[in-house]
Amino acid sequence: MSNLANTSTEITISARPMTKEERKVIFASSLGTVFEWYDFYLYGSLAAIIASHFFAGVNDTTAFIFALMAFAAGFAVRPFGALVFGRLGDMIGRKYTFLVTILIMGLSTAIVGLLPSYATIGIAAPIILIVLRLLQGLALGGEYGGAATYVAEHAPQGKRGLYTSFIQTTATMGLFLSLLVIWTCRNSLGADAFKEWGWRIPFLLSLIMLVVSVYIRMQLNESPAFKKMKAEGKHSTAPLTESFLRWPNLRVVLLSLFGGTAGQAVVWYTGQFYALFFLTKTLGVEADRADLLIAISLALATPGFILFGALSDKIGRKKIIMAGCLIAAISYFPIFKALTHYANPALETAVANAPVKVIADPAKCAFQFDPIGKASFKQSCDIIKSALAKKGIPYSNVVAPTGSVAFVSVGSAVIPSFEGEKLTKDDFKAQAEVFNKSLGEALKQAGYPAKSEPDRMNTPMVVLLLTILVLFVTMVYGPIAAWLVELFPTKIRYTSMSLPYHIGNGWFGGFLPTVAFAMVAATGDIYYGLWYPIGFAIMTFLIGMLFAPETKDRDIYAND
Repeated sequence: MSNLANTSTEITISARPMTKEERKVIFASSLGTVFEWYDFYLYGSLAAIIASHFFAGVNDTTAFIFALMAFAAGFAVRPFGALVFGRLGDMIGRKYTFLVTILIMGLSTAIVGLLPSYATIGIAAPIILIVLRLLQGLALGGEYGGAATYVAEHAPQGKRGLYTSFIQTTATMGLFLSLLVIWTCRNSLGADAFKEWGWRIPFLLSLIMLVVSVYIRMQLNESPAFKKMKAEGKHSTAPLTESFLRWPNLRVVLLSLFGGTAGQAVVWYTGQFYALFFLTKTLGVEADRADLLIAISLALATPGFILFGALSDKIGRKKIIMAGCLIAAISYFPIFKALTHYANPALETAVANAPVKVIADPAKCAFQFDPIGKASFKQSCDIIKSALAKKGIPYSNVVAPTGSVAFVSVGSAVIPSFEGEKLTKDDFKAQAEVFNKSLGEALKQAGYPAKSEPDRMNTPMVVLLLTILVLFVTMVYGPIAAWLVELFPTKIRYTSMSLPYHIGNGWFGGFLPTVAFAMVAATGDIYYGLWYPIGFAIMTFLIGMLFAPETKDRDIYAND
């Protein structure tokens, strides 16, 4: 009888329409979070330009990886932001905590737009940039948990998946907005002016968004679940201890990380950020065209967040999240190979007809990454790989006799490298020019394109493939906020859900572009970096299917 009563109550509550106050909560929380994600993703969208302004003095491959590392630095500190602001949110309230986070995020972003470059203030420029990225990461670490918890605690039983799915759209909408603003500025100012100074405008625009966001959030009331808990004197005085030093809750935290957010994160960043880097850095698609293609796919697929969020209220969160992880893992290789086929068919044809091989002694090949700019990369193998990485040319490695001078074959053409460690700077430069000229001619003769040719690109198919990648994102991301909220009791919910979410998204997801690009640079295989998201997606699928609970029917007040 009790179960029938509960079921009846749930149906009655979930059948009622959304109230004016609930619409206001969702709109205000979502809009503010869109602006925060806009701030955060501006850096990732402009990584290549930022690398040229703030990481001078290193080779192009290293500069880009280092710029991605600075991008990832913001992700690295997100779990610490989750601890700091999660604790505050559980102790003093949800509303005021994410007012503070948006102020930190907005101001840090605006300062990036005013920051002098490496050419002006030297090493201080990248140091200050990284500090600002760390502040952004701390703020975002407190933002998402607050917004998701706040909306979920306003949602009626049976509609939490739907209500929180609007929060889940904000990351994609923030990326969409950042790409749209960048595309508008680049095309209004021209590519050269945008690269020189116009890239600062999108960062400065965040000040306007900051004012709007703060005003909107000031109008909100505290969540009813938190007010009820405070009134009953049940709030936690030590949310960190209760969340992470008591095994019953720590077990759930670990399960939500390895059986949920880790896989969700790598699918998210592969479908949006790594796809963008793959188009520009690997396939040679012009930046403004790539931004537009990604923006269109985001616009087409974004309703999927609402669809899968609402569907999770009916069939469960776990089924949808796990299916998204598995389908993505199975599909990545064919989809990214299809992107190559449709976005740069000339590259695909050249690789098939005249594969590039680096024949070298492995002991004389260094890892193409120098974060402090001190490595010279003057061994014969390094000279070849640096040149190929700069041109975005895929290659395979062939072992040569110990101590031999490396050479590269392009189809039937063979271009010897040279050992530059004992050469003077001028002699090294002269021989490098000769080598690069010979390599360039061989690549051109073999049909390798300098960049993707828009006339040969099958744009509808590229958009379709990118949209499919984002649909995978909506499957894993749409229901996960409701799932995380339902796993933990009100008094430690903000803290407990924020940490696994931000470890998953900040570490497993945030480092994906950096690690995957480095894996490609090391091996020459343009698809090799996909093993990173595939591995974590499969791990999450297995752990989640075996151990993760279904939560859609839980009463979030019941265990308080």
